[in-house]
Amino acid sequence: MKQRRRHRIVRQERAWPPQGVRARRLVRMTARAPLCSLLAMTAVLFGAAPPLSADTSSWIMKSTEVPKPNSGKPVKVAPNEKFAKPAQSAQPIPQAQGKGFGEKLLAEPSGDEAPYIAFDQGQYLTAAKLAREAATKGDPQAHTLMGRLYAEGLGVSKDLSTAIKWYAHGDELGDVQSTFALAVLLAEGRGVKKDRKLSAELFEKAARQGHPQANYNLGLLFMKGDGKPQNPYRAAMHIRYAAEKGVAVAQYDLAGMYQNATGVEPSALEAARWLSKAAEQGMPEAQFDYAVVLLRGLGLTKDEPKAIPYLHTAAQKGLVAAQNRLAHVYAQGVGVKKDPKEAAKWRFIAQAGGLKDEELDAFVEKLPKAQRLAAQQAAMEWREDAGMF
Repeated sequence: MKQRRRHRIVRQERAWPPQGVRARRLVRMTARAPLCSLLAMTAVLFGAAPPLSADTSSWIMKSTEVPKPNSGKPVKVAPNEKFAKPAQSAQPIPQAQGKGFGEKLLAEPSGDEAPYIAFDQGQYLTAAKLAREAATKGDPQAHTLMGRLYAEGLGVSKDLSTAIKWYAHGDELGDVQSTFALAVLLAEGRGVKKDRKLSAELFEKAARQGHPQANYNLGLLFMKGDGKPQNPYRAAMHIRYAAEKGVAVAQYDLAGMYQNATGVEPSALEAARWLSKAAEQGMPEAQFDYAVVLLRGLGLTKDEPKAIPYLHTAAQKGLVAAQNRLAHVYAQGVGVKKDPKEAAKWRFIAQAGGLKDEELDAFVEKLPKAQRLAAQQAAMEWREDAGMF
C-alpha cells in the first residue's frame, strides 16, 4: 500500500513561561512532511546585547494560517523553508475560495488521495465529504483530516468537541498526527478539560514514533515539571532530538540551555552552533542573538561584518531589539561605515516599537535638524511599508 501523505497543523501561543526561561511556546503541529514552518515566534530579546536566556519555551498553540496538504507525494521541506523566506511557503494560506466557495469550478478529485487533493485546492466541502467516506472505511489519516476540518471550521461548522472525537479515533487507529493534535488540545484545554498529564502521555506516545514536535513539547513539560516530573536532563534529551530534526525553536532553546548549563554541560561553542542553525531558518530572535554572538565573539571568532546581515534581517522582520541594536551599530560604525541618519532612522523605528534607550535618544537629539527630519521621514516610510500604520 502506498504511503498516504499527511496534513499538518502548526499552532503557537504563549502560556506559562517556564521558570528562568525566555518566554516561548509549545509547538503544535500535525505534519505530513518532516518539519515545516514554525510560526510566529514571539520576541523576548532586550535592549542592547542581552545574554542568551536559558531554559526553553512555553507552548506554541495557535496559528492564523491553515496549512494545506499538497497533492501527490509528500513534499520534503528544506531547512531554510521551515520558518521564514521560503521560496514557496511550507504552510500556504488557503485561497479565498475556501470553505466551499467556488468548488463548482473544479472537478471533484478521485482516488485514495482525493480528500487531500481537495483540501489542497481549497475545496473544503468536498474534502470533508471524501474524508468522511474514507474514515468510515477505517482510514486513520482521514480521521485526522476530519479533526483538522472541524478544528478550523473548514467545510464544516467549527466544533472542537467533534474535532477531538475525530482525533481520538485517529489516535486509536494509530495515526501519529492525530495523537499529536489531541495532545495539543488537551494541553491547551480547547474543546476539552485541560489535562497536562494525559497530554504528556500522548506527546510521549508520539515522541516514541519519532515525531519531532512531540519531542520538543515533551521536553518543555519535563523542563516545567508539568504533566511530567521536572527533569532538565530529560528535557534536554527531547529538545535536542527535535533540534537535530530541524525544529527551529528547539534549536534556539537548546542554544540557551548550553549557555546556561540547563540539562547539559555549558558550552559557548555549542550555544553559538545551535543559534546559527535557528538563525539560518529565519527565526528573528535567533538571528538577533546570533548577531550578538558574532559582535561579541561569544564561542566564535568575533566577526562584526558577518553580524550585520543577521541584524538587518531580524530588524526588517519587526524585532524591536534588533532595530535598536542596528541603530547602535550605525551610530558607532561597528561592522559598517558610520551613518548617523541610518542610526537615527532605526532608533525612531525602535522607539515607535516601545523600546527606551536614553543613550541613543541623546545621540539623535544632537544631530543636525535636517538630518533628524530626514531620518524621521525614512522611519515613517519604513513603518508604512511594513504596514505598521
